[in-house]
Amino acid sequence: MKAPIVGFLEAARAAGIRISVAESIDTFRALECVGFADRAVLKDTLGVVLAKSREEKALFEACFELYFSRDGFEDMSPSSPESDRRRDGKRIDDGSGEPTLAQMLLQNDRAGLAVAMERAGNRAGVASIRVWTQANMFALRVLEEMGLPELNAEIERLRAEADPVAAELERARDELRERVRAFVERSLALAAAGDDRRWRDDFLKFATLWNVDRRDAERMRVLVRAMAKRLATRYGRDRRRRRRGRLDVRRTLRRNSGHDGVPFVTAWKHRKIEKPRVLALCDVSGSVAPVAHFLLLFLYSLNEALREIRSFAFSTRLIEVGEILEHEPIENAIAQIMQQIGLGSSDYGRSLADFAELALDDVDRHTSVIIMGDARSNYANPRSEILKTIYGRAKRVIWLNPESSTSWGTGDSEMHRYRPYCHLVRECRTLRDLDRTMNDLLAGAR
Repeated sequence: MKAPIVGFLEAARAAGIRISVAESIDTFRALECVGFADRAVLKDTLGVVLAKSREEKALFEACFELYFSRDGFEDMSPSSPESDRRRDGKRIDDGSGEPTLAQMLLQNDRAGLAVAMERAGNRAGVASIRVWTQANMFALRVLEEMGLPELNAEIERLRAEADPVAAELERARDELRERVRAFVERSLALAAAGDDRRWRDDFLKFATLWNVDRRDAERMRVLVRAMAKRLATRYGRDRRRRRRGRLDVRRTLRRNSGHDGVPFVTAWKHRKIEKPRVLALCDVSGSVAPVAHFLLLFLYSLNEALREIRSFAFSTRLIEVGEILEHEPIENAIAQIMQQIGLGSSDYGRSLADFAELALDDVDRHTSVIIMGDARSNYANPRSEILKTIYGRAKRVIWLNPESSTSWGTGDSEMHRYRPYCHLVRECRTLRDLDRTMNDLLAGAR
């Protein structure tokens, strides 16, 4: 049973379930305990070992049912009195001692036919199918691996002898073709689902955030969480490696002078690594609300990597939204924030003044301030002197603008007034832009 389980692990990875080598080993150890006799127990065991989140459990459910579903072989045995006398298979023998395809059809060996089809599929490389135009080719390969040429020869021989079993075998052969075709199409569905998801994920990473279809919003959330977790894991591992420090050669030699210089006791140089503290100001006015949604989700997915996050949302006025995001599921929190303050007309000057009143005293040399917005203040006073004060206090001021840089400074855009007081200004139109910016933010804390 190793080959089918390995195939299922590959299909599950293609479906979007993260499976490490250690989890693959755990899968086989768990199956050694529960066995393969009970399908329900097998499914529950694999689900517990492999699926780690709600999204992965849904993917696992669909992948398991598709991978392990099999259309049972119906009764394909000949029904004539003559065929009943031949079911012992003695008249159809290739001399190998193994049952031939014709024998299995005559004897109605459903289990044998199913096993033969699976093995033939592995030899034919059905798992490598990628497009529907390959279905006929792979179906023919599987049939040939099962012994179709020998079956055709046997049917011709029986037909030449005017044996009525020939017609019965022809009917069984046609039904076998349908079963093999369904088997190949099921393999195509598994492969295509993984390929389609990878293609769609690559597209969504580069798609403009505010043009994302509602049907893809949930998948975008999954991608955001995955990107954030990858960054958190990478920099968390780097911090653990740096926690030990670098070898201090001089102190090590001094400590081991009594051991003839053999470094039994080592000394390390340590450098304090601080997680960055982030204050995020998100414009949730009508034009940029979808981008703010994904930025807030991204920041709160980085809790493992960031020491402290305080989030603020603004359109006409600015409010702190950390309590909402902390105590509500992210989807409900975003909806609540948008209901309280979202979709209004942005006033950056007033919002900066509100921020100064709420949090200016908390901005210091350890703080990174991230502002996400298009800097369009509807011709109100931009209050750029407040941003200048923040710039003088903060470690970094990062501005993420969802508009193209060619639009900065046009119309009511105040981007050129704010830009001198930012350490980093970037277009933020896609998930890839968010990923790159957060990567820079964490790298600065190393």
